[in-house]
Amino acid sequence: MYTREQVAATIDHAVLKPFATTQDVIDGCDLCKKHQVASMCVRPCDVPLAYEHMKGSGVKVCVVVGFPHGANLPETKATEARLALEQGAEEVDMVMNVGRFLSGDFDTVQKDIEAVVAEAKPRGALVKVIQETCWLSPEQVAQACKICEQAGADFVKTSTGFGDGPATPEVIDIMIKTVGQTMGVKASGGVRTWETAIGYLDQGCKRLGVGSTEQVLSGAPDVGSNESY
Repeated sequence: MYTREQVAATIDHAVLKPFATTQDVIDGCDLCKKHQVASMCVRPCDVPLAYEHMKGSGVKVCVVVGFPHGANLPETKATEARLALEQGAEEVDMVMNVGRFLSGDFDTVQKDIEAVVAEAKPRGALVKVIQETCWLSPEQVAQACKICEQAGADFVKTSTGFGDGPATPEVIDIMIKTVGQTMGVKASGGVRTWETAIGYLDQGCKRLGVGSTEQVLSGAPDVGSNESY
């Protein structure tokens, strides 16, 4: 059973469209503060702005790294993460190097994640690794989860929202069964309704990547009643 407030507290509200304006970021900050979501996920260039508008609100600033394709050099991702953390970000959602993973170059994939973890951990920042699971088989999802675990990441995450498909209950089930005891799992991509959100929370997700936060939370039981779902 979930209240609107409980679900909001699991949401990473995303403002990541390439055409998002400065005003879109400010409006996103206001929405995040209003609903007290877990974090607001922004592009690297928007971290200082989001940090200034979010200060004292209790809502964290999360930055995307290597977004959306994950093909940057490890040194580039590490630098991107470091600069964002210095500017006020407290969480990092990095994209796994999917091409190298599909090539079987698992050592490079792990070192890529480790480079970002090395910047985040000393600062107490969480690292969530986006696998872009629409391009992976079930077996590959499980294997990628293990690599993320070995690299010291805190969360595995399904999607950027820019790939060929969203999160699915089947993929979340694999993630939970593979690393759910040691890592958080974040469903992202296609989370647009209250029912979808609570379905993933029921499966064991600790975070939800949502762009349509108002729409999701509007499906909650009436705030004036004592109901929860």
